[in-house]
Amino acid sequence: MQLIHSHPLRSFLHRLLLGGAAILALSGTAHAWWNGDWSIRKKIVIDTTGAGVAIDAPIGSAAVLLRLHDGDFQFDAAKEDGSDIRFVAADDKTLLTYHIEKFDSLMSEAFVWVKVPDLKPGAQTTIWMYYGNSGNTAVAVADPKGTYDSSTALIYHFSEKNAPFTDSSGNANTSKNPAPTTDSLIGDGLRLTGHVPVTIPASPSLQVFPGGALTWDAWIKPGTLTPNAILFSRHDGVGAFVIGVDSGVPFVEVTGPNGVARSAPAAPIAVNTWHHLAVVAAPGKVSLFLDGDPYGAPLAVSIPALNTDMILGADAQGSTRPGFIGDLDELEISKVARPDGFVKFASVSQGGSDSSNKLVAIGQDEQTSTWLSGNSTFGILIHSLTPDGWAVICLLAVMAVVSWTVMFTKASFLNKNSRGSDHFMKAWRHVANDLTALDNGDMENAKSLGGRVDKKGQKALRDACIYHIYHTGVEEIRHRMSTSADNRVLSAQSIQAIRATLDGVMVRETQKLNKLMVFLTIAISGGPFLGLLGTVVGVMITFAAIAPGIAAALLATVAGLAVAIPALFGYNYLISRIKEATSDMHVFTDEFVTKCAEFYRPRTD
Repeated sequence: MQLIHSHPLRSFLHRLLLGGAAILALSGTAHAWWNGDWSIRKKIVIDTTGAGVAIDAPIGSAAVLLRLHDGDFQFDAAKEDGSDIRFVAADDKTLLTYHIEKFDSLMSEAFVWVKVPDLKPGAQTTIWMYYGNSGNTAVAVADPKGTYDSSTALIYHFSEKNAPFTDSSGNANTSKNPAPTTDSLIGDGLRLTGHVPVTIPASPSLQVFPGGALTWDAWIKPGTLTPNAILFSRHDGVGAFVIGVDSGVPFVEVTGPNGVARSAPAAPIAVNTWHHLAVVAAPGKVSLFLDGDPYGAPLAVSIPALNTDMILGADAQGSTRPGFIGDLDELEISKVARPDGFVKFASVSQGGSDSSNKLVAIGQDEQTSTWLSGNSTFGILIHSLTPDGWAVICLLAVMAVVSWTVMFTKASFLNKNSRGSDHFMKAWRHVANDLTALDNGDMENAKSLGGRVDKKGQKALRDACIYHIYHTGVEEIRHRMSTSADNRVLSAQSIQAIRATLDGVMVRETQKLNKLMVFLTIAISGGPFLGLLGTVVGVMITFAAIAPGIAAALLATVAGLAVAIPALFGYNYLISRIKEATSDMHVFTDEFVTKCAEFYRPRTD
């Protein structure tokens, strides 16, 4: 510690790293991965602001419908029944209850309901969906009852075929009889023909007290525009609660001690179109909603006591009013007056329109196996990198590409030189004992070292620096032999001239070997300093903004070292190879000149 604090720069860096570690400790939890056994997750954003679908009324807890298809969900990565799906709150710790209405991996279609507690108007709520776990830890944990709050009395998805309809709320309000079903807005739905009504038996959970609260909502699609068609009815003595569609005009009708009160008509709906219909009853007020908006003026009445069977698609026994003809889906009855925002949210989120996708936006997959994904440590750093850091890293990337290119091309060149030198030295050992092949007048014979190197070998020789020196030496000898009276004698001056020429060739070959090596020197010396520059600037900006991201600043230093370290090893390796090749040229030059001086020395009788 004394050594660290003895230098001002080291002391500053020491405090800097300690501060960065503290900030990382505070900010790292937002990017945690809930469970490593799950390899894929996606962010789901519920946006009730103007950027999504503006809802300014209270919403509360709601079961949010997720429509999954092959465009936003990898069915082949999940279990065949979807049992590995999990939902986690924004803190990436709190599990959310959910259940699957339909999961068809073959047709790549699924409908999943997940409970999101306390949705706020004019705000964004984030949850995470995890999947991609084929292990034993991914057991089915779907909980239909837990998906809805305690005020929900009945939920019918109508997904049963040729069987009574099951209540998903957990209150066991199963229908008495089955009815025809068909493909509907959300999975399967009820087909009402006007002749086969569905009876829902009375139960304590469905009992309504005088002046009590009630919410009834469902999706309807009229097949015909019949006058006074009854969609839902419940009669108990003199009291009654009836919902219907009168020639395309939805209505609610309440019968009590003061007679019958019926909602005022408004704009009719078209045939064969889906609409969300809701009735909210509070003490002294019954309101009708169509597609999430109030439909007509509310009734200033209270609902009567009701504790009898309920009927879908028909009125009470003995009534002459016809039953509703068309489709019905997602019937929900709650023993509470749902707020207007809840009704609006249910209508938009379940509709499957463009507005639904804006309100409930399903993000892209993030995978633990991807090192650049947002959940990985490196991915988090990449996403937190500041513009100045990007500038430094881009410059370092260019340096890295240049240095790697130099190392690759130079290593390839040296390998070719080494192979060519090996070919040459094997043949040269034979020629060195008798240099007649150099001056016998046949240049091709000299190139092939007296015929000892074939055409393929000669091609390899051209890549050897030693061969270039040899070739120049042969040309110098042949030139002097052609002008000498005694074509077997070279004077001392000629030998010195040949050495000077060969020295020049060796210098040029050495320059060729060292060409571009300066880029590696720049990468080694400049990379870490550029990285340190990016780190310091990034740390300054981060501390100035008092925000997470200090770890991203250190990424610039890492990038600088990533440039310098490979370049350092490559530089040292290539320099050793170049020195080796240069030494070979020196040795050969001396040997060549010595052999020439010895072979072509003046002879005496």
